[in-house]
Amino acid sequence: MTAMAHAPRTQQDVLLEGFLALDTPEGFRAELIEGEIVVTPPPDGDHEDYIGLIVNQVIRRARTDMQFSGNKGLKLRSGGVCPKNHAIPDGTFAPLSLRLFRGAEPWMPCEGVAMVAEVTSTRPDGDREAKRRCYARGGIPLYLLVDRERSSLTLFSDPEDDDYRQDIRVPFGKPLPLPEPFGFELETSDFV
Repeated sequence: MTAMAHAPRTQQDVLLEGFLALDTPEGFRAELIEGEIVVTPPPDGDHEDYIGLIVNQVIRRARTDMQFSGNKGLKLRSGGVCPKNHAIPDGTFAPLSLRLFRGAEPWMPCEGVAMVAEVTSTRPDGDREAKRRCYARGGIPLYLLVDRERSSLTLFSDPEDDDYRQDIRVPFGKPLPLPEPFGFELETSDFV
């Protein structure tokens, strides 16, 4: 009787297994971004306030009824030899008609997600660069970045390969147009 040959485990396989087995302290988030395990502490009140301002407007004003999750893990394609990225956006929006979050595993595919939102915190360059590339690779149509250090909001759109081809940046206090399926101007005067 011959033994079945097992495929050798790569370093990426070991990293992904280790990441998925992590037991982070309550309130902390662990993500696998471009081959790096990133653990972040619970957000501060300003961070949560910005997300709340966005969610309230989307729920009230979007032309398409939206679902929201502030804690949904997304599996995203990776570039190069890195294992599949696993990100937890500060906000994930999907059309309510899709019921995308119902019955979803802790880490779900990103197909059907309309927009993700991030508020900069302890690793602003990670939100500005690495996560932007991850979300573009995942084909997420819109990425909204609230950059507290720069007092601005940037909407990235039109993902292609490793990046978004378009972006609109406005300072806090100026409205930011959100395209369909949202179809309204996000008011940012309360961000100041």
